[in-house]
Amino acid sequence: MNKVDLSSYSTGGYRPGSLLRRGLWYAVDLVFFANGWPWPSGLKRTVLRLFGARIGRGVVIKPRVQIKYPWFLEVGDFTWLGERVWIDNLAPVRIGAHCCLSQGALLLTGNHDWSSARFDLITQEIVLEDGVWIGARATVTPGIHCGTHATLSVGGVATSNLKAWTVYAGTPAEAVKKRAIS
Repeated sequence: MNKVDLSSYSTGGYRPGSLLRRGLWYAVDLVFFANGWPWPSGLKRTVLRLFGARIGRGVVIKPRVQIKYPWFLEVGDFTWLGERVWIDNLAPVRIGAHCCLSQGALLLTGNHDWSSARFDLITQEIVLEDGVWIGARATVTPGIHCGTHATLSVGGVATSNLKAWTVYAGTPAEAVKKRAIS
C-alpha cells in the first residue's frame, strides 16, 4: 500500500503571480490588513484595486481581514467583510453585492488530493451571489456556488452548493428553512 510522500509534493504548475508581486502584496498586507489598526475601508479598497482586485462601491473591510491574492478577488457593491475573515483565494473568488461575511468566516479555494501519494494541490473558484450571508466562523469549501441570498449559519461548513433563498446550518451544512426578508 502506498503512503503519502510529501517530499515529492509539487504545485503542478500552479503559478499565482510573480514572486515580486506576491512579496510586495505580503508587505502591504502586513501594514493595511493583517494588523488590528482600523484603517478606513476606502483606503483598503484602493489598495486592493491597485493589486488587481475588482472592488465595488461602499465595501466595508474590517481589521485583520486576510486575502491571499487580491488579483483573484471580485467583490460587489456594499458588501461587508468582518473582522478576521480569511479569503484563501488560490483561485478566483467572486462575491456579489450586499453580501455579509461575518467575523472569522473562511473561504477556501484550495485543497489537496488525499488519494495521491504526492498530496497534489487542487484549486476551484468560489462564487457568492448577491445578498449571501456567511455567518461567523463558517467555512465555504472549494468549488462552492452560493445562490442569491443563501445563508450559512454560525460555524456551518458548506461542502456542496447552497440554494438561493435558503438557510443552511451544520457540518456539513444542510438546508434548515427558507430565508424570508421583511
